[in-house]
Amino acid sequence: MLKRVLIANRGEIALRILRSCREAGIETVAVYSQADEEALHVQLATEAVCIGPARAADSYLNQEALLTVAKATGCDGLHPGYGFLSENADFADACTAAGITFIGPSGKAIRAAGSKSAARDLMRNAGVPVTPGSDGPVASVEEALHWAEQVGYPVLLKASAGGGGRGIRRCASAADLPAAYTEAKAEAQANFGNDEMYLEKLVENPRHIEFQILADRHGNIIHLGDRDCSVQRRSQKLIEEAPARGLTPALREAMGQAAIRAARAVDYENAGTVEFLLDADGEHFYFMEMNTRIQVEHGITELVTGVDLVRQQLRIASGLALDVTQDDITLKGCAIECRINAEDPHQNFRPCPGRVDFVHFPGGAGVRVDSALYNGCTLSPYYDSMVGKILVHAPTRLEAIRKMRRCLEEFALEGVPTNAELSYQILYHPIFVRGSCTTGFLDTNLPSLLDFNRRLSESEETE
Repeated sequence: MLKRVLIANRGEIALRILRSCREAGIETVAVYSQADEEALHVQLATEAVCIGPARAADSYLNQEALLTVAKATGCDGLHPGYGFLSENADFADACTAAGITFIGPSGKAIRAAGSKSAARDLMRNAGVPVTPGSDGPVASVEEALHWAEQVGYPVLLKASAGGGGRGIRRCASAADLPAAYTEAKAEAQANFGNDEMYLEKLVENPRHIEFQILADRHGNIIHLGDRDCSVQRRSQKLIEEAPARGLTPALREAMGQAAIRAARAVDYENAGTVEFLLDADGEHFYFMEMNTRIQVEHGITELVTGVDLVRQQLRIASGLALDVTQDDITLKGCAIECRINAEDPHQNFRPCPGRVDFVHFPGGAGVRVDSALYNGCTLSPYYDSMVGKILVHAPTRLEAIRKMRRCLEEFALEGVPTNAELSYQILYHPIFVRGSCTTGFLDTNLPSLLDFNRRLSESEETE
């Protein structure tokens, strides 16, 4: 096994990795920016090193500093977590060149899966269904218009290097496309340093279903079932559940095998996620993208399978074969995750950094909390607004929903606003309770959900 791992991340995912390392007998080195000097992952690591100022570009994205610290502290492995450099192929290669094991796929695999337009071609050749669209990137407005006419409106313009809902524009007609193309390219360049675009047919009212996969360097690839991530705003997930409601055994098997073919097509190693769109008829699915890292929502898969995904990542990176087979994977019960973001839904989800005066997380049987919050900590304005995740597991989906409602009732955070109340209202919405949410659910129902929250707040202030 690896002996000492540098955790090239912060917040709850840094803690998650640290804990699995400790349980595996692996020492850890935390890195932190000047803004994170008192962060929990810094306090709990075997060793901690400051790598720069608060801005991510000067700290958590500073490849040279990360590798220097890894070598100076005797690390033989580096775990990138999610975000930051987790899907940076050049950084994965740089780790390998420095003699440090990158706990994730190779740079080659990241490149193959990371370019959304190139990945579509790979998946099509591997027999994985893809939505109709352009053959590779579109280099001009004229080329985009050509492909849009071929596949039919509405269409999506998407950044080849995109993620997190950025660099995407919907076009209902040819009149929309020129401005959307310019805007999407500019957004992609600003966020990813790459403005390459491609075009695909818009699948209307789909569900967002993803499959967790594990692959080792010995040729073993398995999937660990599915997650439904359809409750999202601006293509950013808010509530996830596993397994997805309503998938027939035959459809789940077909999607799982497609995910395995997708992983094999890019010569994948370590943990990853293959994301699909399931159309409104619930029978046809299409490859959307492959995430070459651990996912934010990996915990609900752990709850329904009993498999520690970070532990498996460490084993795979150490050169060991998977210690679970496809036959070992069974999905037991239902798990739900609510992301807790320090943001104000009533102010267009404006991030709300600041001091956490008091925080109380729920507990009880079947409840898990992943968070780096503690009383008196400060949320920096320099990083993502997600500050924690509440996860529940129960024998049935309805019991899991009820358990999550109870958890959100117990959750308390004073000092900054959060989206917890919005998530609580979603859990009572009849569409969610029926398990019928599509990716457009929240955008369609957000005004009424927020109005209920506003009226509730006004009532509490009056009392």
